[in-house]
Amino acid sequence: MKIEKTKLDGVLLISPSTSFSDFRGGYVEIYNQKVYEEAGITTQFVQDDVSISYQNVLRGIHGDNDTTKLCWCSYGRIYQIVVNCDPSSSQYLQWQSFLLSDETRQQVLIPPKFGNSFLVLSQVAAFSYKQSTYYQGAGKQFTLRWNDPKIHIYWPIVNPILSERDATAAFLPE
Repeated sequence: MKIEKTKLDGVLLISPSTSFSDFRGGYVEIYNQKVYEEAGITTQFVQDDVSISYQNVLRGIHGDNDTTKLCWCSYGRIYQIVVNCDPSSSQYLQWQSFLLSDETRQQVLIPPKFGNSFLVLSQVAAFSYKQSTYYQGAGKQFTLRWNDPKIHIYWPIVNPILSERDATAAFLPE
């Protein structure tokens, strides 16, 4: 497994090393607790989730103050954004993008106090993630506006398909 630090403190890009492909298709080991612990990632995950979305759907930016997430695109291609949402951090509101797909098999480890969002680039995509806490509902999460001018995120789309929650999220106060 290859682990790379990113420009955001605490966010890691992980490339699993156990994979195999032949004329029948492919195989990849997505998670092995022993291997991750040996690499210094000791987070105990309690819930796995999968979000299936269609092309041009943009989900997020959501997060909370307690949950670590291990994310990957198990089918298709996505443009993922991670935003530091900790006002006490020197990197507050800084963001980084990642292109994740079922071909690269890369994962992004996201600590608490970071927002996570993704845009589907393929016709359909499955965004999979492990969480260190049980989901407690949208009321326990923060939501940032996907196109907030204070954050200046580059999105490769002008008019994404959004949920009501994401379309009506407030812009950050002045």
